[in-house]
Amino acid sequence: MVLSFRQAEILEIARADGRVAVEDLAHRFEVTLQTIRRDLSDLADAGHLDRVHGGAVVRTGVANIGYEARRRMNEGAKAAIARACAAAIPDNCSLILNLGTTTEAVARELLGHSNITVITNNINVANILVANPGCEIVVAGGTLRRTDGGLVGELTTQFFEQFKVDFAVIGASALDRDGDLLDFDLAEVRVSKAIIGQSRKVYLVCDHSKLGRSAPARLASLAEITTMFTDAPLPDDLAGQCRDWNTEISISAAG
Repeated sequence: MVLSFRQAEILEIARADGRVAVEDLAHRFEVTLQTIRRDLSDLADAGHLDRVHGGAVVRTGVANIGYEARRRMNEGAKAAIARACAAAIPDNCSLILNLGTTTEAVARELLGHSNITVITNNINVANILVANPGCEIVVAGGTLRRTDGGLVGELTTQFFEQFKVDFAVIGASALDRDGDLLDFDLAEVRVSKAIIGQSRKVYLVCDHSKLGRSAPARLASLAEITTMFTDAPLPDDLAGQCRDWNTEISISAAG
């Protein structure tokens, strides 16, 4: 399929933000809603996007988006989420940060914290926190995933089972309407389950684009999460479930 100039730009926006909305695109390009719907249908037919109510999301299938593309997606939202999460983490505590570009954003917001111990299977997180002299860094063993600097596998799972920390900060590749956190890599899922089990409080950092995605492996439920830090309100039914589960939702819109 040869994309028109408008369709190519729509695809670029979708790749940067993870999701596009029909009304926003119609306003941006000064065309009708029907024109945008036709563009999104063409992009979906070509395998670039998946249509969702009111717009479209980047098609992921059973493979995750590349690491550098994920890093660029929703940067402003991730920064706002990270600031709110870091503000909820006190000095003089222990915490685990796992894999993901949003957890890396949290690491950058922890550079001013003092007397903290961070245990991580994310090489990028460790490299960020080297700049904080008030942070003791403990890096997990395991098999290095070159695509994103993550350490995974049975050795990593066993490593985390040795600790009991005050906080865990985790990410997820997708969040479904039932409140299940989803991921693509079963080895990573097993590590994340161990992290949740060894943490007194679990913070999920997850921007709005994850709600429109899908992944094959179940990681956990929002019922197991202390606080979800995100950038947009959840659907009413899911927000109601979170209230029943006593899962707090912290919303920090990008500035």
